[in-house]
Amino acid sequence: MISKLPSWIWAGAWALAFVAGMVNVVGLLGFEHQAVTHLTGTTSMLAAAVAELDGASALHLAAVLFSFMAGTVLSGYIIQDSTLQLGRRYGIALLLESFLLCLSVPLLNWGSPSGMYAASCACGLQNAMVSAYSGAAIRTTHLSGMFTDLGIFLGHFLRGLPVDSRRLWLCVLIISGFFCGGIVGALAFRWISYSALLIPGVLTALTAAGYILHQWRTRPAG
Repeated sequence: MISKLPSWIWAGAWALAFVAGMVNVVGLLGFEHQAVTHLTGTTSMLAAAVAELDGASALHLAAVLFSFMAGTVLSGYIIQDSTLQLGRRYGIALLLESFLLCLSVPLLNWGSPSGMYAASCACGLQNAMVSAYSGAAIRTTHLSGMFTDLGIFLGHFLRGLPVDSRRLWLCVLIISGFFCGGIVGALAFRWISYSALLIPGVLTALTAAGYILHQWRTRPAG
């Protein structure tokens, strides 16, 4: 249940949504104009490319999809559980995400689509890492579920039904983080182009360090 989420999860969810917002805006503003934090539009574009027999575009879009899924596979391999609790390997996963985001910068600056694949893999890793806690879905790289939940809550409110206030605030938190990340990402891309991805790369590294420190400080004595 959302009520069982510890306070540090709320801060982490906002930070990771902020990271995803930055990454996606850079992808949309870059030379491929391609979203990299979610796969709905990419899958539709792949279908259109296949229908048009555009082999080059189809291979590129399939590579973006594969890269995102590869990130989710890495997350499952590293963390080995969907239950979020101290002692899991989240620090390692966050450091790997940071590495992939930083790696994408020189690749994109060289005009290589491999940079997009690295960024997509990082987003898949992040999304799988925080995908579920005690049966409550948490997504930080796309907002369809968050806006859907907000609509459901509004419908419940209009019918006079009880609303899960913690879930409501979690939705608002993640949406605001993604939106703020998008603003910062757009401004940073205007100033420093693809080097803007170094910002979320550093943020994920700092988040990893904060998680590892928190784990160390709260571990049982002896």
